[in-house]
Amino acid sequence: MSDGGSDDFDDERSKVGGYEGDRNEAGERHGVGKAVLSNGDVYQGQYEHGKRHGQGTYRFKNGARYVGDYHKNMKHGQGTFYYPDGSKYEGSWVEDLRQGHGVYTYPNGDTYDGEWLHHIRHGQGVYHYQQTGSQYRGSWLNGKMEAAGEYIHSNARYKGNFVNNNPCGPGKYVFDIGCEQHGEYQRAEQEQAEGKGGELASTTVLNWIPKCVTGLTLWTPGKDTSGEEKEAAVAEN
Repeated sequence: MSDGGSDDFDDERSKVGGYEGDRNEAGERHGVGKAVLSNGDVYQGQYEHGKRHGQGTYRFKNGARYVGDYHKNMKHGQGTFYYPDGSKYEGSWVEDLRQGHGVYTYPNGDTYDGEWLHHIRHGQGVYHYQQTGSQYRGSWLNGKMEAAGEYIHSNARYKGNFVNNNPCGPGKYVFDIGCEQHGEYQRAEQEQAEGKGGELASTTVLNWIPKCVTGLTLWTPGKDTSGEEKEAAVAEN
């Protein structure tokens, strides 16, 4: 659904709906008022020179609701958007788009707490999976897990690089008992049954290739240090 709202009620020529509130000497909506749009949406809050500007609440006829800052008719600043499916975004807005820092709660209870750009997850952020209690903490690019990040589970965590929402390349599992398993995620194409046109379908499978087990070590994103750590472990023995 679109969460931009409508400007219909700002047209004084509209014969459907109405406005009750303050006006300036020029007759523009200015101050505090309430407007009912021709499509059934309702805005109640502050105006400046005929536009939504300042604090306000916009109620969509489908049940959605925005409560927060407006700037020249656009959501801009801090605000909370309640979606009809039960999800919610609370955070920064720039020209009607989720941008900056914000927290999104999804219908299944998952949450994303982090940076946004042009309405999508972008930058540093933490995604919490409600059902398992696990988390992803790291970098996001255009809505997907990319570059350095870590999966955090109840008794272990994985640290490595991610490509298109999946771990890829060198990384390590860090266990609460005080040891690490170093290795590498490799992608393999797995052949599937024939498709409608007789062509063989394939899917990408991630394979974890373990290399060595060490004590706790520092980790540099993108660097495969399993060989160095293995030599260090042998030297200590």
